[in-house]
Amino acid sequence: MFKAIFLTKADQFRAEVRNLDDAELEANTPEADTVVDIEFSTINYKDGLALTNKSPVVRKWPMVPGVDCAGVVVSTTSSELHAGDSVVLNGWGAGETMWGGLAQRGRYRADQLVRIPAPLTTHDAMSIGTAGYTAMLAAMALAKAGIASGDILVTGASGGVGSFAVAILAKRGYRVVASTGKLAEADYLRELGASDVVDRSELSAAGKPLQKERWAGVIDSVGSHTLANACAQLLRGGVAVACGLAQGMDFPATVAPFILRGASLIGVDSVM
Repeated sequence: MFKAIFLTKADQFRAEVRNLDDAELEANTPEADTVVDIEFSTINYKDGLALTNKSPVVRKWPMVPGVDCAGVVVSTTSSELHAGDSVVLNGWGAGETMWGGLAQRGRYRADQLVRIPAPLTTHDAMSIGTAGYTAMLAAMALAKAGIASGDILVTGASGGVGSFAVAILAKRGYRVVASTGKLAEADYLRELGASDVVDRSELSAAGKPLQKERWAGVIDSVGSHTLANACAQLLRGGVAVACGLAQGMDFPATVAPFILRGASLIGVDSVM
């Protein structure tokens, strides 16, 4: 037996900690070939939506939520992994269409798992988690687009993705401006490497389609008006990277910054 957070939706939605057995795990993961004893997971924005049923994140019932996890292989029929391997899972529909990581045991396909290289541990992997992975993908996207210097705006900066983005960009030598709704966290953000901290209210309301040029690049985990304003403030040739929708899925912008300043908007998919 093992414990798992278990979501059901029959007459009504229910989230509970339940004892499950290996037979139930196998029956609900028919395509999997690798059993993992899970040691660590993280709580992400999408997990919060699933656990509260505030958004139709879960597409298959019943469900064990959790978009990521790290643990040790117990058994596998794959030649790619061996019992005792430390592995990490991220994405692949975990917590949405297949059972995820908020449990003591999981069952996945070997090609969905990544072996954790020494000296990293399962704890290290989940200390980074989906948030750190997403932030690194966003920073790499900026670099690949040729943004090597200048002011970089990070929205949602006191959140998981934002915090990692601030630290990564500062370490890479960018001048980072952190936008947050929690100005009490300004010292924390400066410790991470932010050169300046601004109130999110400067970006969160409807704005003009083309505004004063401010940012060489943007990493945005907020969406909606925040992303629209950030794009409207890009320098000529600037690049915005979108990786979240905390404010909203909408994008109330115009093509003005893209066709008048040659700005670009890049999307980051960190779940597949």
